[in-house]
Amino acid sequence: MKIVHIADTHLGLSAFNRVDPDTGMNLREQLIYDNFLAAVDRIIGMRPDALIHAGDLFHQVKPKTRAYTTALDALCRLQDAGIPVLVVAGNHSMAKTRYTASPFEVLERGGYRTGDFYVAHHNRYRRVELGDAVFHLIPNMLQPEGYRAAFEGIEFSPGTNVLVTHGLASILSDRRLHTVAEHELDATIISDRFDYIALGHYHGQVQVADNAWYSGSLEYCNYGEITETKGGLAVDLATGDVRKIDLPHTPMLSLGRVNCDGLSAREVVDSVLTAIDDAGKAASRAICQITLDGIRRETLRALDQKALSDARSRMLDLKLRVIATDDVSQIFYEESLVGVDYIAEFERFVEREHLAPDEEEYVKRAGAMVLRKVIARHKEGESAAE
Repeated sequence: MKIVHIADTHLGLSAFNRVDPDTGMNLREQLIYDNFLAAVDRIIGMRPDALIHAGDLFHQVKPKTRAYTTALDALCRLQDAGIPVLVVAGNHSMAKTRYTASPFEVLERGGYRTGDFYVAHHNRYRRVELGDAVFHLIPNMLQPEGYRAAFEGIEFSPGTNVLVTHGLASILSDRRLHTVAEHELDATIISDRFDYIALGHYHGQVQVADNAWYSGSLEYCNYGEITETKGGLAVDLATGDVRKIDLPHTPMLSLGRVNCDGLSAREVVDSVLTAIDDAGKAASRAICQITLDGIRRETLRALDQKALSDARSRMLDLKLRVIATDDVSQIFYEESLVGVDYIAEFERFVEREHLAPDEEEYVKRAGAMVLRKVIARHKEGESAAE
């Protein structure tokens, strides 16, 4: 049996405050939908015996309408091609309580033929037999011990056994994403009793055991992923062969490094614009990053924001990665930080975590109070330095 393994598609993710002129939708969100459907079409062309999705199909537990319709469109295409789909809920799209409806209930009720669509969610293990293989689906659990309980209840087949689950392998514990319900997988769960283990959650494409792989996310979800490979994995369960496959996604490009030592603000901006020009069409609708190495804070504050804004409009996004001479830490610099509403940004972050109403209100209130104190102290420090 031959399968394709993908994960972390995060349908509904939006960013960069760019609008698609044709749909009025956030451009980043629109591109993710378009690329996902194009990836599904490419997978169909490969004619696998099954498609495995190892979690975080959606970016939210309450997906946007367009995220739902895109997922339903993909499932219809796969159904017409006769390719079964097996999915587990990831931490982004899992119901956080037993009273919260799972987004996968909508997909399960979509009228698909028996044998086309199998999903594990709501903290329940599911066993699926397809041909000569048995797939053991363990969704993201509310508590870490849930994985162990599910694993101990597995009835292994004498034939081919495949585990599909979502979480952070202990070998990658130093690369936590620090998201809600992120759990470390007990090392013994990554067992050699499985012929293949399809993992989701970590966005890089990496092998963590002889039989265990993360397929990685289809898209670049943040700038920390710029060096990672995106795509999926084609797996031959009979031979154990695993092959990386390229799938449509928005590119993320490093446009190089500018040595800012001794440069004026004007010269730094000119160097940035030159790097963009040198990238040519490759930067169009790409997510781009340029490193400003050794820049002084006063030079950073004096950069021509109008010129940078005009340059940014030529691509999906432009991030200036700053290594300042008077601060060895690396920061990300987009436009002037003066106009950033940190409290509003924090509240938007909390809302995306889908906490219970009372918990959300408490976290917002307590976090805003801490932020106001930090901002006030920072302003006092700046005034004393003047």
